[in-house]
Amino acid sequence: MLRVVVAVARRPALWPVAFVQWRRLTPAGWWRRRPFLPVPSAEYVRFRLLTQYGDTRHAPASVDVLHYLVWCRRQR
Repeated sequence: MLRVVVAVARRPALWPVAFVQWRRLTPAGWWRRRPFLPVPSAEYVRFRLLTQYGDTRHAPASVDVLHYLVWCRRQR
């Protein structure tokens, strides 16, 4: 996951869309449930990994996350 964060950090043009997507994917009331972090639900992450890579244990590739953010920016 650190690689993904570094890849996004190197592209300031994607920061606004990354922030918007992070807010959209963070469940309401995240502070009431473990792991008490503003991250997407484990079920959502498993679903996305399964549909993207066919395996829930596959780590997300940085390039795929960057392409996703570019796609999100274009869809506005």
